[in-house]
Amino acid sequence: MNPTNKPINQKAWWLVLPVLICVAFSAIVPLMTVVNYSVQDIISPERRVFVGTEWFAAVMRDDELHQALWRQLGFSLSVLLVEIPLGIALALSMPATGWKSSAVLVVVALSLLIPWNVVGTIWQIYGRADIGLLGHALQVMGIEYNYTGSATDAWLTVLVMDVWHWTPLVALLCYAGLRSIPDAYYQAARIDGASKFAVFRYIQLPKMRGVLMIAVLLRFMDSFMIYTEPFVLTGGGPGNATTFLSQYLTQKAVGQFDLGPAAAFSLIYFLIILLFCFVLYNWMQRVGTQEVEKEQ
Repeated sequence: MNPTNKPINQKAWWLVLPVLICVAFSAIVPLMTVVNYSVQDIISPERRVFVGTEWFAAVMRDDELHQALWRQLGFSLSVLLVEIPLGIALALSMPATGWKSSAVLVVVALSLLIPWNVVGTIWQIYGRADIGLLGHALQVMGIEYNYTGSATDAWLTVLVMDVWHWTPLVALLCYAGLRSIPDAYYQAARIDGASKFAVFRYIQLPKMRGVLMIAVLLRFMDSFMIYTEPFVLTGGGPGNATTFLSQYLTQKAVGQFDLGPAAAFSLIYFLIILLFCFVLYNWMQRVGTQEVEKEQ
């Protein structure tokens, strides 16, 4: 018998069966249900009318959807522009070894342990002028701040709240990337007399490319699907200033009980997220490849 021809045990596929069942019931079956609803007019539990792509066309003509999409894109891009550089700076300033490193890691990760609805409640109280520290401090300084009445204040409050909640995740990922860099790189940089910026530009940043890609994709997907925090803090207001795509979808499905348009919008929402993540991933891969080619 040829030693390279190893017997294949097909029974091993049964070990994957529990995972396939879990994925089917948690993802595939609900997705197929949404696809079914998106092409039907749900008149009652017993009456349904096939309408084809009518709901998709109606959703694409919805002006409120377009406004919510632009608000969502602006919010997600603002989150990336603030949290990624801030997370990198925080990771660079954290101690590398010793008990201080462990203590700082615990303190930095504290906000990640807070549930999303509690985060919204904390900032709801924090921003009030009568009992909140932030609102009262701004009032004492003579700054007009009212997140329940001003669209700009509400939007900025939601942005700052998200930055406070999720920047530690970016910092922890970057910190892990920094700790994985061999000390030999830093020794070579010291011998060459490289500056701190040169070390960051040519050693730390390229070596963090993998974790930065994960951080960008995670933060984009999560910020693009944000719902609980702004809903608890502002309820989508004032007006529609903080009504993002997820809240608009919930209003369609639960508030108005338009299951057909809501299902069609859910699929479009899902495809938008996939498209942007695909574009971001390929862009970051191309940037990393170009950097490597330049170094060579």
